[in-house]
Amino acid sequence: MPKIIAARLIVTSPGRNFVTLKIECDDGTTGLGDATLNGRELAVASYLQDHVIPCLIGRDAHRIEDIWQYLYKGAYWRRGPVTMTAIAAVDMALWDIKGKVAGLPIYQLLGGAAREGCLVYCHANGTIIEDTIETAIRHRDEGYRAIRLQCGVPGLASTYGVAKAGQRYEPADADLPSESVWSTEKYLRVVPELFAAAREALGWDVHLLHDVHHRLTPIEAARLGKDLEPYRPFWIEDATPAENQDSFRLIRQHSTTPIAVGEVFNSIWDAKHLIENQLIDYIRATVVHAGGLTHLRRIAALADLYQVRTGCHGATDLSPVTMAAALHFGLSVPNFGIQEHMPHTEETDAVFPHHYRFEDGMMHPGDAPGLGVSIDEERAAAHPYKRAYLPVNRLEDGTLWSW
Repeated sequence: MPKIIAARLIVTSPGRNFVTLKIECDDGTTGLGDATLNGRELAVASYLQDHVIPCLIGRDAHRIEDIWQYLYKGAYWRRGPVTMTAIAAVDMALWDIKGKVAGLPIYQLLGGAAREGCLVYCHANGTIIEDTIETAIRHRDEGYRAIRLQCGVPGLASTYGVAKAGQRYEPADADLPSESVWSTEKYLRVVPELFAAAREALGWDVHLLHDVHHRLTPIEAARLGKDLEPYRPFWIEDATPAENQDSFRLIRQHSTTPIAVGEVFNSIWDAKHLIENQLIDYIRATVVHAGGLTHLRRIAALADLYQVRTGCHGATDLSPVTMAAALHFGLSVPNFGIQEHMPHTEETDAVFPHHYRFEDGMMHPGDAPGLGVSIDEERAAAHPYKRAYLPVNRLEDGTLWSW
């Protein structure tokens, strides 16, 4: 058995912050786990360093389920994004070790490939509709079969999902939280226009997606879903905050537009009611924030019973370690739906060399043993941590709103 003899954290910022856990075994095998929680990275780092790593030393790295239960039940204080991200980092690293010892990619340990590759969607955004459409056409020509559309809202200085001129989109953009102004009325006018233009330019063979980002009330979300029905969106994402989960019934009563939710979920209990009552069509929970591969597979198994498919969060706030894990997961589960793909910067890819690849609208994790991702610690050290917060949102009258 490979015995854990050491574990340490690598915090780096090649364009944005990442926290990586590296576990070492007595046979020389190492495993990597992503521990990045956007805007709260050091909280997870402290949780791991001060409370988790001391408990790992001497344990059998093959006992993934037992270690998962130990970290979840043994802490007494269960769930929450910090706890579940820390557990996820350990879980990913242990699966990485198991795959390397077995000489197999992780998806083979999860039952093998259930498909040839994972359908992915990319992002197209612009300050005006025409800019978004131009970007979407370019992505289609690059081979993407599914594209998320976001555009600026006339009358608002900034909008979620839209990059500043000439820059890549990165929401964690300031040393202290920046403040944006929001208007639901102005937003609801422009999104149907965006989708009408996209269908005219792209036709019907490209899937179109949109992220509301928790900003609507249930009846407003229902109105948006109904307005978009003629354009057959693949989904609208996070249409309303999910704390009151029965509110999704109101959306269902008025619209047949598919609903995706859950990138901020961290356990099966966050998703249970929505799945069992068939109030959603896609569950967006991700490997790094929902307890790792071990726990995300449980969520997927529950969702499969109700014909709910997976659609994992995959923005650049998740490191290539999580992207690899998500692709092993997506390749192997029976109810995979789609995987978000927001390519990392060249600096990030240099810090995290990886075997996953994109081709013809799909991604594959590769066949290297384990996750198929490594970390260049020398390059990582050249990019020190930089504090960065996500923005906050206010209505035009100054009321704090969901960002």
